[in-house]
Amino acid sequence: MNYFKKMKGDAKSPLQVNGKDLFTAFVGSFLTIILLLELTEMTDTPWFMASFGSSCILVFASWNAPLAQPRNIVGGHVISGFVGWAVAGLVGTTPMTLALAVAVAVVFTMVLRVTHPPAIANALIVMIGGYHFEYLFTPILLGSSLVVVMGLLINNMRRTRRYPVFW
Repeated sequence: MNYFKKMKGDAKSPLQVNGKDLFTAFVGSFLTIILLLELTEMTDTPWFMASFGSSCILVFASWNAPLAQPRNIVGGHVISGFVGWAVAGLVGTTPMTLALAVAVAVVFTMVLRVTHPPAIANALIVMIGGYHFEYLFTPILLGSSLVVVMGLLINNMRRTRRYPVFW
C-alpha cells in the first residue's frame, strides 16, 4: 500500500455517546478536579496537576480501556514523573533533554505495561517546574491515586459499568 494512502483512513469512528455517559463523565471529572483543588487549598500540599484533567477523560469516558485502568494511571504518572526528575538531575533541562525525557517515559511505561498517555506530560511538568523528588509523592502519587479512587466510586455507581477491568 502506498505510504500516503495509509494516512487516508477509511473506517468510521467507533465512538458512541449517550446521555448517561456524558453525565457520568461530567460529574466524575468535575468532582475529581474540584476535590484535588480543595485538598490542595485545605492542606497546603499540592494534590493537583494539569495532567490529571486529561486522566479524567480516560477514567470516566473510557473506563474499560486498558489505558484507563488503575495500574496504568498511578504507574504511568509516577514512572513519567520519575523519568523527568532523573533526566533533569542527570543532564539538566534543555529542549533536547525534554524530548529525551518524553521518549524515555513513553518507552518505560510501555515496557512496564503502565501506559497512560496523560501521564507522559509529567516528565515535562517535573522538568520545566524544577520540582524535587518529593513531587513524585505529592501531587503525583497521591493525586493519581485519588483519580483512581474517584473512578472506582463514580463508575461503579452505574449498573452497566465495572471498574476496574483489571488491576
